[in-house]
Amino acid sequence: MNNCSTEIDLLFETSWEVCNKIGGIYTVLSSKAKTLKEQLKDRLIFIGPDVWSDESPSPYFTESKTLMRRWVQNARLPEGIYVRVGRWDIPGKPVAILVKFDGMYANKDAAYSRMWELYQVDSLHAYGDYDEGCAFARAAAEVIKSIITFNKSEHSHTIAHFDEWTTAMGLLTLKADMPEVATVFTTHATSIGRSICGNGKPLYDQLKNYNGDQMAEELNMQSKHSLEKAAAWNADCFTTVSDVTADESEQLLGRRPVVTPNGFELNFVPARTRYNAARKSARACILEVAHALTGIDYNDNTFIVASSGRCEFRNKGLDVFLDSMKALADRSLNRRVLALVLVPAWCGGPRADLRNQIDSRLHSRLSDPVITHRLNNYSDDPVNRRIHEIGFTNDSASKVDVIYVPCYLDGNDGIFDLTYYQLLPGLDATVFASYYEPWGYTPLESVAFGVPTVTTTLAGFGRWIEEIEIKPTFTSCGVEVVERTDGNYHKVVTAITDSIEVLASAAPEAIADIRRNAAEIAAKAQWTDFISYYYTAYCDALACADIRNKK
Repeated sequence: MNNCSTEIDLLFETSWEVCNKIGGIYTVLSSKAKTLKEQLKDRLIFIGPDVWSDESPSPYFTESKTLMRRWVQNARLPEGIYVRVGRWDIPGKPVAILVKFDGMYANKDAAYSRMWELYQVDSLHAYGDYDEGCAFARAAAEVIKSIITFNKSEHSHTIAHFDEWTTAMGLLTLKADMPEVATVFTTHATSIGRSICGNGKPLYDQLKNYNGDQMAEELNMQSKHSLEKAAAWNADCFTTVSDVTADESEQLLGRRPVVTPNGFELNFVPARTRYNAARKSARACILEVAHALTGIDYNDNTFIVASSGRCEFRNKGLDVFLDSMKALADRSLNRRVLALVLVPAWCGGPRADLRNQIDSRLHSRLSDPVITHRLNNYSDDPVNRRIHEIGFTNDSASKVDVIYVPCYLDGNDGIFDLTYYQLLPGLDATVFASYYEPWGYTPLESVAFGVPTVTTTLAGFGRWIEEIEIKPTFTSCGVEVVERTDGNYHKVVTAITDSIEVLASAAPEAIADIRRNAAEIAAKAQWTDFISYYYTAYCDALACADIRNKK
């Protein structure tokens, strides 16, 4: 594969999740930044939204008054666009520019009209976060144009990389105003594919029969879909994260993307010398919270399994996970199982009674002993509702207890006060029974921390594992990949139940081997190995731009 890093004068990457931790895209960008920075130095610039205030500053951004000072003083940005320049507080500490974009709303109608005339982007049916995403994207394009203009004599081979539909209008604006810039567009999940799944429609069995434009009209997704499709078609290089999403993009957007799989930075994982202590500390915290919530004295032999990720009940397979835990309770287990659902929802803050129990070292059983935080939509939350429908009781007679943690584990949740990565070593297994999962960082993170995982063939990571392992098993690589289709829900539940029962019954020596094998497979998915796919995309984009600009 090509590496054209020496040809790149500037590489911009724009995303709503730069210095703004929301979901998996933050993990993609923040983990690959170090590897990119090693080759590109400060020629790598990330651009994100300035959605912060003095009262609530970004914990991931460190402002600098000297970095890019000459440009800042002479930026000449359109009215209503303001920037702060600094560094993203992640490994590599790349340059980051946060953009205040409120002023872009004033001329949105003219901008949308232009997008229709140039690219047939239908903004008439816009609702929700469409205006906000487009305002930021257009402001980001203005920032990129300003920097390139200021440094015109120095920077001829410039790439502007845009992630997801939320930045797509920035790509289209840049192409119209500054065609000499090479552009890359990455869809991490197509907006219409996610909508099809979110509306309970079968994506995979019917994929070849779906027309993206037709489905967008049916699901009231015309604006996001037409914007994303225009960016996919007009980018010099269109990419996505897995073969699963490449198939989806080709069918629904009409263009086959280049696949750039997601890697991981192993410096997130505790060093071997500290791992056992980290695992012991995490388990103690989890079991203490469970003890305070349920009144049950969990011993250290408790088998702890979890599912985590975005709060998408069907897409992330949370329904399958809960049903498999119910099925597991009917098996002959020689250990108590504690199942955690670590999914941020509409959280109303930590439960005061639980916090008091933890602080007071009291362990009487609380009412509703299946949830750690308050919910603003208690009756409507799908995870909470399903837990109660199944009938998990978390009492002394139960074999499998389920605890719902509906908050971001950022170290300040008020109950655990540890980050997700700090809790992860304490788990014995993870389950990610995904129905819609373009890549699947959660299972990759799991094995990187030496925690065996179960995923599915509908996850990009699951497909990748099957490519490098003829028949992946816990014994061979710490991963089991369950075949999932539109119609085999109950088979998936049974397969996951079987897998967790095997792990829970395995001898300590076997578990030690499985955990080692899990960590070894994760080492094959480092950014140092996967970054070459990005450089291939960048080379393609530069070549395309060169051809266009020589005409």
